[in-house]
Amino acid sequence: MIQVQTNKALVGRLTTAVVLLLLFAAIAIWPVCAYGGKKKKDNTSANETAKPKVIDYSYIVWPNPPAIPRIRYINWYASDKQKRNEEGKVQKKSKWMDRLAGTQTQEEALKLPFSLLQPNGLAVDSKGNIYVADWKVGAIFIFDPETKDVELLKHKVHGNFNHIIGLAMDDNDRLFVSDTELRHVLVFSPQHKAEDVISDGMLRPGDMAIDTKNRLLYVSDVELDQVLVYDADSYKLVRKIGTAGHHHELTTPGDFSKPTGVAVDQNGNLYVCDTMNNRIEIFDADGVFIRAYGKNGDAPPNFARPKGVAIDSDGHIWVADGVQDRVQVFNQDWQLLISFGGHGLLPGQFQGLMNIASDTKRNRIITSEIYPGRMQVFRYITDAEAEQLRKEREQKRADSRTKPSESTAPVAESKPPQTK
Repeated sequence: MIQVQTNKALVGRLTTAVVLLLLFAAIAIWPVCAYGGKKKKDNTSANETAKPKVIDYSYIVWPNPPAIPRIRYINWYASDKQKRNEEGKVQKKSKWMDRLAGTQTQEEALKLPFSLLQPNGLAVDSKGNIYVADWKVGAIFIFDPETKDVELLKHKVHGNFNHIIGLAMDDNDRLFVSDTELRHVLVFSPQHKAEDVISDGMLRPGDMAIDTKNRLLYVSDVELDQVLVYDADSYKLVRKIGTAGHHHELTTPGDFSKPTGVAVDQNGNLYVCDTMNNRIEIFDADGVFIRAYGKNGDAPPNFARPKGVAIDSDGHIWVADGVQDRVQVFNQDWQLLISFGGHGLLPGQFQGLMNIASDTKRNRIITSEIYPGRMQVFRYITDAEAEQLRKEREQKRADSRTKPSESTAPVAESKPPQTK
């Protein structure tokens, strides 16, 4: 009898203890659950009301005010993530329970955006789309500056790419793509279909330029220390500029040591980055040497491994310096007009500057850099536009001098309000 009573008492105490534990647990958990529910609700509300922040780069100009600007920053491109963020389509991470159960939708699935990794060659088509060759991705990116859409020409889909470096676009929107390891240049139709290949005489083709008037295709070859010249329509080798077989040791005018960037001006003259000799060499349309400019140095107007060259609509020469990460602009007399850049990730700075291109129809200057995997776009303000801005500024000054002051100006008679 005593044993039964003891057991009943023990059971009663245990039951009481369990009830108390559950009660304390409920009290302890309740505020956490309430806070968690509120936090989730607040986050949902914040996400619904949040709007993407669009940065206005139009105030970034060179030279700085009050000088009349000649270069205006437009934008930068790195991947399709930028476009999605601007549209407010921020990618949401999927929940682990949904992934485990296989219930997450395609909309909820995390998609990694494709990004530039090692961009180099640049080109622009007649519609203003910007093409960028990225050998590490193994693709050619096509950016639409108006819609921010991104299209890719992919390896084994549109063509076989191994180590693509240079790009060039002719006046019919044919795209030329150089591959240093496959030792050839692929030719794509305006519909992005591979239609031909050029390989005669090439060893390590790099940057390219097209003379649309004289119908010439220029291809720099860093291994041969030459610039190869082809007929832009028949793709036949016309001539070679420079002397090969000297293991990058030649410094004589007209010869090269690892030539990289090339460009053609409105007169058909060819500009070549003689990279290891730290100079720019100029040739006429017949391949005759005209002159060379530049020497090794840290400060402008000297060069430290120039890798890209471009000609704007006014004939100015833009040179991309790979070591100093800067861009220098010269006139036809090789007087330095402006220099900008430097190591960094801010707009107008560079990290591993590789190439530069000029869109003369829209007065845009485009650069590529490899360490952040980025392309930057600038607006070149032409000589005529700068002159118009100067005249407008002088007119405003003249108007401010001739405008009578408020103290001497006649007071206009007040008119009574009109009634209907």
